[in-house]
Amino acid sequence: MSRSNYPNNYPGPMMSAPVRSTASIVAILCALGSFYFSHRHTQSLALLLAFVAIGAGLIGGVKALSPRVSGGIISIFAVLLGVLGVIVALLSFVL
Repeated sequence: MSRSNYPNNYPGPMMSAPVRSTASIVAILCALGSFYFSHRHTQSLALLLAFVAIGAGLIGGVKALSPRVSGGIISIFAVLLGVLGVIVALLSFVL
């Protein structure tokens, strides 16, 4: 018997699940950390984390354009939270 009689044994292309972008995870954690440190009155660290969140979110968004990488929505959300974190950190400098 040949292998052509058994189509289920055909070694077809393997599809792997998309991997979440590490940059998007770092971005969302930095964005949330920015709000935490703004609340703790460590504005300089909060501002730094907000800028890291924006940068990592942009990198994660570019990486998510690949079909093998997911995390584009998280990256967009992290960039928005990073911008909001910059605003909150600058306001906490003034207040």
